[in-house]
Amino acid sequence: MRSLVSQLKNIRFNNLACLLNGIGLVLVGAFIHACTSPMSETDSLQTENVVIIVIDGPRYSETWANIPGLIPNMSGKMKQDGVFLNHFYNDGYTYTSSGHAVITTGVNQPIDNYGDELPANPSIFQYWLKNTGKPTTAAWIISSKDKLHILANTSDPEWNGKFIPSIDCGIAGPGTGYRADSLTMLQAKQILTTHKPSLVLINFMEPDGFAHAGNWDYYLRGIGRSDRFVKELWGFLQGDSFYRNSTALIVTNDHGRHLNEINGGWVDHGDNCEGCEHISLLALGPDFKKGKEVEARYTLKDIAPTVARLLKFEIDSVVIVPRLDTIVVASQKEPVGLAVKTDSVQVAIVLDTTVLQGHPIRELFIDTKLNYVAK
Repeated sequence: MRSLVSQLKNIRFNNLACLLNGIGLVLVGAFIHACTSPMSETDSLQTENVVIIVIDGPRYSETWANIPGLIPNMSGKMKQDGVFLNHFYNDGYTYTSSGHAVITTGVNQPIDNYGDELPANPSIFQYWLKNTGKPTTAAWIISSKDKLHILANTSDPEWNGKFIPSIDCGIAGPGTGYRADSLTMLQAKQILTTHKPSLVLINFMEPDGFAHAGNWDYYLRGIGRSDRFVKELWGFLQGDSFYRNSTALIVTNDHGRHLNEINGGWVDHGDNCEGCEHISLLALGPDFKKGKEVEARYTLKDIAPTVARLLKFEIDSVVIVPRLDTIVVASQKEPVGLAVKTDSVQVAIVLDTTVLQGHPIRELFIDTKLNYVAK
């Protein structure tokens, strides 16, 4: 009898051991599967369209330093639904053409500010059009300032005239003058409705334009109108089935304005004072966090790599960086009344090459999306 009981115990023990062993194998297998299986579709990037809005030339002191103030829409519900970068800068050339060119190329460069010089590097529009093979109407530059047509092309001979986005700039194209931002807003909505582009830059110029005219009241009015246009456009995108839940909106500036005690104050810009360099960035979209304020420092150079990551294309890692330099030119004849020759100093643009300095803004992204965002 005792032998029979012992046998039964052994049988039960062996069965229990087998059961526990089986459970262990299942748990180990589940762990290995969890570690090695691909991420779910909800973890992958959902952005299929990117719209960049550039509010031209407001000073930080009249915008995000005094909220809600003139920007109740951006600083209110939109900030709650997105990510705000408090320490965002133009650390290059703080005027319109250069400020916009660094947004679209990721490279700071001195560039003619009258619309007569192309950026030295291809733009995100050209990279994206080449990568996707989509028609020119799939990417647009829509600008109140006519001179920003330059953003569509580059002086790089390998890219010049190729993969050019559509443009709607100024009253009726290059050389026709600036138009009211309200008209630019109407054009933007019409283009988005008709062509359904996936990569768009929109320029609202009134804060900068009225500041240069010395009209403080209308400068402030332009900031307030831009805030309303941004809210209206975001609502439009969310109400359109093509753009809803698949579109990232990035709102920034090309430059600020002089501090009050510098070079005439708010009327102008163009140096490296805090007023000219300190700008802002607000981002909303399906891959971005909500209600997040980022304290890390980023610059306009980081927008192009961020867009490239969102839309899954690559930017050349080696870029051209034009810089201003001085050269000494020997005089060919002696000036009257002097016994020695004099040399003249001229400013020249020197083309250097370097590694792309910008990086994707990782702090924008939901944590589960970071595996898709390069460091």
